[in-house]
Parts: sequence; structure tokens; C-alpha cells
Amino acid sequence: MTVLFICTANVVRSFMAERILKGRLAKIKGSDAVVCSAGMIDMQGADGDPSAIKMLADHGYDSLSHVSRLVSEGMLEGADLIVVMENAHRQKLIGDYPQYEEKIRLLKSFAKDFDGINQNIRDPYRQSVYNYRLCFSEIYMAIDGMMKCI
Repeated sequence: MTVLFICTANVVRSFMAERILKGRLAKIKGSDAVVCSAGMIDMQGADGDPSAIKMLADHGYDSLSHVSRLVSEGMLEGADLIVVMENAHRQKLIGDYPQYEEKIRLLKSFAKDFDGINQNIRDPYRQSVYNYRLCFSEIYMAIDGMMKCI
């Protein structure tokens, strides 16, 4: 199974989600899942956000050597599951690539307490440490639910 995480710039949310899921799957023997991430805008190979890197490292996840990537149709085609951070990402992808609609899910929809109202994982980029912690927590809890599906 190939899981593709997508956010706006691929420097905070999808980057953290990729590394958290990879870290969780590494603890499961026999997992053959491929996990990657990309962004909706071209950041031209930007590094991961320093606050996201610190948040991952503080929780024991690999945070090194991330380079942002722009999502491509080839990535979408190759993914079994496309996981986005916001409904706006989902709608844009469905509008541009309707053939992949069945594979596109909101990350938060995997969370145990998902209510359908608070659908988005908000971008903490250049905000307070509190916002990065909240984002990390929401991603972690959603991935906890996702682990039961993959």
C-alpha cells in the first residue's frame, strides 16, 4: 500500500504526518507500506520547517533530510490512499483530478473523535509552539485511527 500525504507546502503538516506514520509502521514487522508526502504549491525543494523538525525530534521521530515536493499526477496515480489536511485541498484535487476522488480522504476523518464539523488540521506555519503542538497532536491521533485501516 502506498500512502501519500498532501498539505499546502509540504514543509509542516504532510511532512510531520509522513514521518509519524513511517515511525509507527517501522515498529510493525512485515509492514510493506510506502509513505510519502507532497504539497499543493511548489516550494522548490524547501527543507522542513524548523519548528516541525523540532516537534518530530522531540517525540522520537526522524526529522532529518526532508525536501518539499510538488504533488504530481503520477504521485496521485501511484498512491492507494491520498490523505489531505484540509477540505480545500480535497476539493482542489477532486476538481483537478476527478478520477482519484475515491482515494482522497481527510486525515482528520481517521480520528476516533471525528465529528465531521472540524474537518481541517490547521496549518501552524510561523505561529506559536502551542499551534505546532496542537497540529502534531491532531496528526498523531488521526494516524492512530489510520493504523487500524492500513
